[in-house]
Amino acid sequence: MSNADLRRLDREIRVTTKKLEAVRRGELWPLNGRERRAMARAVTGGAYRTLRGRSTGRAEERIDSTGSAAEMRLTAELSALHGERQRIVTETARTKAAKKSSGWW
Repeated sequence: MSNADLRRLDREIRVTTKKLEAVRRGELWPLNGRERRAMARAVTGGAYRTLRGRSTGRAEERIDSTGSAAEMRLTAELSALHGERQRIVTETARTKAAKKSSGWW
């Protein structure tokens, strides 16, 4: 594997980390389409219930659960990227060691 693969993975790790921090702050831009739709439905439902003078408890729970699901998704994605990076580093080191040990001396 080349350094380009590591740079690509490092860039993806940085982007995913930024997304995870944004989700933890409550921002919506890192959410995928399904999560955005769920969040919009929950906010709309909560606004409608507020307008009618009813409790918004269920809508708030949906917003929280959607945010935590996005956080879990990004955490899993980040773990997978770190694992892939570690695999590439280990594979490169193994190849380099094998090449070195097969020399003349």
